[in-house]
Amino acid sequence: MWGFFQKFGEEQQKAIESYSEILRKIEEHGLRDKKFFGGDQIGIADLVFGMVIHMLAPMEEVVGYKFIKADSFPRLHAWVKHFSEHPV
Repeated sequence: MWGFFQKFGEEQQKAIESYSEILRKIEEHGLRDKKFFGGDQIGIADLVFGMVIHMLAPMEEVVGYKFIKADSFPRLHAWVKHFSEHPV
């Protein structure tokens, strides 16, 4: 995903499409309809993905593109909210 930030123009658009497909698979097959990846409690997968999201947010701000939008990835967007509000 970090390669996106080193691409421009058409190459960047291709990267967006590629990463969006990965996020779609994570949402559909990993998260499904659960609050967290393992169910109702935060687990290892949530912590690992949470680190990625934590690093991704400032980079999104710099380039002006948000990957996990509520309309594109509603379940992942909800997961980000649940994860960031959890008192861990």
